[in-house]
Parts: sequence; structure tokens; C-alpha cells
Amino acid sequence: MSEKVHYLAITGMTCGCCSGRVTRALEATPGVLKALISYEDNNGNILTTKEVSRSKLVEVVKSVGFEASA
Repeated sequence: MSEKVHYLAITGMTCGCCSGRVTRALEATPGVLKALISYEDNNGNILTTKEVSRSKLVEVVKSVGFEASA
């Protein structure tokens, strides 16, 4: 299996619960292997299979109420 790391800038998170919500949503996405999200740094590093697109990850973050960009 081929893997890829995606970096996203994520805004709107104010606490650990926010980053936990984003982490859970991303890790529930097929093809996401691990999500490390930091509300302090407003970013995330997401390990995925090669098939997962950056736009899909942005869509997932937005679906739980936050903004994301590559």
C-alpha cells in the first residue's frame, strides 16, 4: 500500500475538543490511516493511502464546522 502525508491549515478550532472532532471525522474517512490535528498550531498532518485527495480531506473538515486549506 502506497501512503501519502497531507498538510492542511485548519481554522476555527479553539480547544482540544475541536481538534478531537476533526481527528475523529478524518479517521472515519476511508483511506485515512492517521490524523494528527493541532488546535494550537491550526493545522493537521494526515496520513492516507494514495487514493485519498486533498480536496476530500478539506471537505471532511468543513463538514464538521471548520475551514481548511492546503
